[in-house]
Amino acid sequence: GTMEDRSHKVLLALVMLLLFAVIVLQYVCPGTECQLLRLRALSPAAAADPYRAEDDTPARFVPRFNFSADDLLRRVDFNIKGDDLIVFLHIQKTGGTTFGRHLVRNIQLEQPCECRAGQKKCTCHRPGKRETWLFSRFSTGWSCGLHADWTELTNCVPSVVDSKKEVRLRPSRTGGACRALDTADACRGDKRAGKEAGGAAAAPSALNTLFSSPLGRNFYYITILRDPVSRYLSEWRHVQRGATWKASLHVCDGRSPTTEELPSCYTGDDWSGCSLQEFMDCPYNLANNRQVRMLSDLSLVGCYNLSVMPEEQRNKVLLDSAKENLKRMAFFGLTEFQRKTQYLFEKTFNMNFISPFTQYNSTRASSVEIDKQTQQRIEALNFLDVELYDYAKDLFLQRYQYMRQKEHQEARRKRQEQRKILRAKQAHRREQGENSS
Repeated sequence: GTMEDRSHKVLLALVMLLLFAVIVLQYVCPGTECQLLRLRALSPAAAADPYRAEDDTPARFVPRFNFSADDLLRRVDFNIKGDDLIVFLHIQKTGGTTFGRHLVRNIQLEQPCECRAGQKKCTCHRPGKRETWLFSRFSTGWSCGLHADWTELTNCVPSVVDSKKEVRLRPSRTGGACRALDTADACRGDKRAGKEAGGAAAAPSALNTLFSSPLGRNFYYITILRDPVSRYLSEWRHVQRGATWKASLHVCDGRSPTTEELPSCYTGDDWSGCSLQEFMDCPYNLANNRQVRMLSDLSLVGCYNLSVMPEEQRNKVLLDSAKENLKRMAFFGLTEFQRKTQYLFEKTFNMNFISPFTQYNSTRASSVEIDKQTQQRIEALNFLDVELYDYAKDLFLQRYQYMRQKEHQEARRKRQEQRKILRAKQAHRREQGENSS
């Protein structure tokens, strides 16, 4: 029994050590902060965090990608009274309608959006101005086309918004806005000017052209993503019920694709009643990898002309572009994490929502029963979206963690400041007491 004795002794020693550590901790650090630390040390899962219970976040999220502090910290000094604009890129079946409604109906503002009963669109004006601060389906409508993607929005939003503003500023001439810039290229919104100067990401001039307009306003792009399998099933159910989105323009490099470049999956008015099998079997179904396509710069791959480059190269360029654009956006949320999405938006834009976001668990997609084989087929058809979503989820949860840490640090600093002030006051009083006696 000597082995057993020894293991008992080791166990006893460990227990004593733990007790000792707890007692020392009590002495070293009696404040509330440490109580939290102690609680957390004893029960990692039960750390008091209102944002944890709602979703399937692993209790210990282990990051897989390396992001710089710059990628993680998103704080926008959003000037609603000035010229800043939030642009919502709404990808089909990602929960974007729900989020879009939050944007127009649920933000605490000095001048809230005006929404009339029975009307889809609301008026979201800047305080005291007749100009909108939000570019989205429920405020401006589909001004750049139905469900316009990154390629369409970045090429269209500046001109749409500035033309509205210019009409008010200078009815006489429209070209005047361009003189404020050094380059005529930026004025035409010509992104290629920047690309040749050393890559799309590297050239700051190209970036500024994309995300700020000739009139010096900032565009803050935001979007919502969703788990690709659920999103795909949801889109199939929607199409089955008669949705087509055939009014979408898919403009790229100045034109819509030809019927040869983008064939239709169905003959007739719509594809209602189509089976999941038919939906998956159509090779040019736009549901495939929709999130990557709608977030990438399609002009990098020759738009919808598939003969410009080999498929493998095209896929890599699209995925890299989508990741880069997503990372550079001011904000993105994930439908699977409603409360965290709310929290990150609030912290990023320094705006607050009136009532909290809710997590829907019974969606149209969740009611579809599919077997393992079908699931794998959908994942294979959406392999780029699956990779983008893994990347997005990692970045999203890292941003969330980072923001929470920052918040805790700031709270701690505030408390320390207050203690300092209190101590100074007490010392001051004591001095006064001594002086008067």
